[in-house]
Amino acid sequence: MTQSKDFSVLPASEKKKELFEEQKRTLELFLEHGAITKAQFEKSLGDLKEKMGIDG
Repeated sequence: MTQSKDFSVLPASEKKKELFEEQKRTLELFLEHGAITKAQFEKSLGDLKEKMGIDG
């Protein structure tokens, strides 16, 4: 299990980046364990990037 971070000390842009990375890791775990398909992963990741304003 990963250590939780103290988000209260991070600037807003860094909080957003950390939240995105956590959500991406969750999607990767779902894909790894067969809970979602590659297509579902790609769609969800694309939607997440769009909604959070993440480029690349």
